[in-house]
Amino acid sequence: MSGYAVGSEVKADLFTAGEIIDVTGVSKGKGFMGAIARHNQTIGPKSHGSGFHRGVGSLATIGRNNGIINKGTGMAGHEGFLTTTNQNLEVVKIDVEKNYMLIKGNVPGPRKGLVVVKSAAKKRAAKSAVELVDYAAAKEE
Repeated sequence: MSGYAVGSEVKADLFTAGEIIDVTGVSKGKGFMGAIARHNQTIGPKSHGSGFHRGVGSLATIGRNNGIINKGTGMAGHEGFLTTTNQNLEVVKIDVEKNYMLIKGNVPGPRKGLVVVKSAAKKRAAKSAVELVDYAAAKEE
């Protein structure tokens, strides 16, 4: 990328088929969500006089923490619309004439959204070939 000036056009042939890449984009926004949908918490009982069905419940154990809520406690709030990176995706095909590339895996963001594609920072190790053992042949000997 050092050979390009600011504002110059970058084509898809910068990468090759079979190359491992990282894709960074802004995930889809989901709006305001409760704690159950956002953090996969359980729903309370819905009958027999129970008062809270989808509420968060107790957040701070009063006797232990003096009413202080622990960091990382799952609460309701805005979900999505965060910058996220999907690592170790494989480039399947590159079409130079139409200037597009096919990627195996999920790409963050909406359709036709802007993404940043770069070479993989943490390349996975190549899988070693598995040797098949035939125990029937060993038994005959």
